[in-house]
Amino acid sequence: MSASLRRISRSLHLWVSLGIFIPVVIVIGSGLLLQVKKEVDWIQPPTQKAAEGAPTLSFAEIIDAVAQAPEAQLTSWDDIDRLDVRPSKGIIKVRGNNHWEVQLDATSGDVLQVAYRRADTIEAIHDGSWFFEGAKLYVFLPAAILLFVLWITGLVMLVTTLKSKYRKHYYQSKRHR
Repeated sequence: MSASLRRISRSLHLWVSLGIFIPVVIVIGSGLLLQVKKEVDWIQPPTQKAAEGAPTLSFAEIIDAVAQAPEAQLTSWDDIDRLDVRPSKGIIKVRGNNHWEVQLDATSGDVLQVAYRRADTIEAIHDGSWFFEGAKLYVFLPAAILLFVLWITGLVMLVTTLKSKYRKHYYQSKRHR
């Protein structure tokens, strides 16, 4: 039974690994980039620091301040995806739908930094949603499940191989006595 289990496991392991090769390479590559996003400014702009404290800017002042950064092209609330308020750093990060980020001093409204943010795109590539509507659910989720199957078949091959090597070694040592 051990040999047939190993043979089935090996065959399943081979064909599943070929089937999920591309999605797994994409997940691993983008995951590596996401691991270092705080260390690589090209991926995610570094967070600036201003005077700590509660923000005093109104929403109207925020939109006026980000409009002062023409390269970001954020002129109305329709252009803005989210605000990230960091009272401990005294800043407000304004992220646009176009992936530009403007960091503002939370009390004065001064523009501290304007930069393109690639981390969100890399995250979308990582989870599959960047490719097409159903890729996340119908390509990357099955690939993750099949990767788990690869792990199990790999364990089966490891255990059955070690077991047969142990048996072989055991019987050889008995014959030489």
